[in-house]
Amino acid sequence: MGLANGTFGLMGGFLVLPLPQLLAAEHVTETRIAAISAACFSWGIWVFLLGPLLDLRFSRRWYATAFALLAGAGLAAAILLRAHLAAFEAAIMLAYAAATLSSNALGGWLATLVPEDDHGGVIESRLGAWTQVATLGGNGIMTIAAGELLREVSPMTAALLLGALVACPALIFLWMPVPQREVEQARRLASHFGEFWRQLGSLLKQREVLLTLALFLAPTGSFSLTNTLGGVAGDFHASEAFVSRVGGLMLTIAGATGCLLVPVLARRLRPLALYLGIGAAGCVFTLLMLLPHRTPTTFAIAFLGENVFQAMSFTAAVAICLRAIGRDNPLAATEFGLLTAATVLPISYMGVLDGHSYARGIGGLHGLAGMFAVDGGVSLVACVVMFAVMRWLGDESRHTSTSNAG
Repeated sequence: MGLANGTFGLMGGFLVLPLPQLLAAEHVTETRIAAISAACFSWGIWVFLLGPLLDLRFSRRWYATAFALLAGAGLAAAILLRAHLAAFEAAIMLAYAAATLSSNALGGWLATLVPEDDHGGVIESRLGAWTQVATLGGNGIMTIAAGELLREVSPMTAALLLGALVACPALIFLWMPVPQREVEQARRLASHFGEFWRQLGSLLKQREVLLTLALFLAPTGSFSLTNTLGGVAGDFHASEAFVSRVGGLMLTIAGATGCLLVPVLARRLRPLALYLGIGAAGCVFTLLMLLPHRTPTTFAIAFLGENVFQAMSFTAAVAICLRAIGRDNPLAATEFGLLTAATVLPISYMGVLDGHSYARGIGGLHGLAGMFAVDGGVSLVACVVMFAVMRWLGDESRHTSTSNAG
């Protein structure tokens, strides 16, 4: 069921490498290419505003399927409109937004399918792991498939095949159950908007939702160096060919392996402790990267390590989201989209901070040293603070429960 998230991974994979290559072949400037990519990825944050749509009238399977098909159609249209930049940009942004909405609808749907007896969160962690494997695998598959098809076949054939590839994971939906209560809730909310707005207001006031938002908005598991290291590979004396090899199949395999380790660890740790533990371990790894000499091997270790920790962190985050949503939540997709959007924001602001540290230095450390020190140090402090806050709130909650019982 987690592999059904492949639509999101495939669409994201197109933005990373095939999109810049496609536009460069049309003689689009690097500045404009970067602006288009940034505009597309920004939808990963802001599309949560459309989240309530996914919980109204129709089942979440209907929405997940419809938006997966729209993502495939949008990508096909973008490829055919690549010579018309404004139309291309509109089509590719629509495609990525649709893929994100499909993923959010799927996340809300998965939360309703977790068994009631999953008290340890193991099944939630397994679902989180496979959704992230689908994302990483989709990135790799799209990079290879788009590169070959755009080079070897006609634009029309490439557009149809790649569009179909993006929509293909939706076939898994045919074998996934749809709880009848989910459909009844969606129809009721669509018929009674007063109840819908009350539910939405109640959601935004829930203590667990607010605490989870705070946890994700803090840089506890962002690992934003995954987006930065590729641009400073020259500091490690790594060639473009070497970076491509490391960032291709090796990254996909390493990331997927990291994701699948999370359910194993979840047998011993609760999702919250596991999430903060992964974040803290990753921060220590980042700080240790201050020690080795700057060689291509060091780049490979740093790049793969940061991506593996990020993949593990996102896996644990999905498990936390599924647990926070619960099994009978009428706004499951809305909440899933809101919480997962919060995990993306720290990547943006930590990326800015990393770039500033690299350019201007901090505490006598410049370049790579400043970047590693700030990223690892700030994130480690965030992990410690959030652990203390969650521990204190947990103790307070138990004390309150005991007092009320007395």
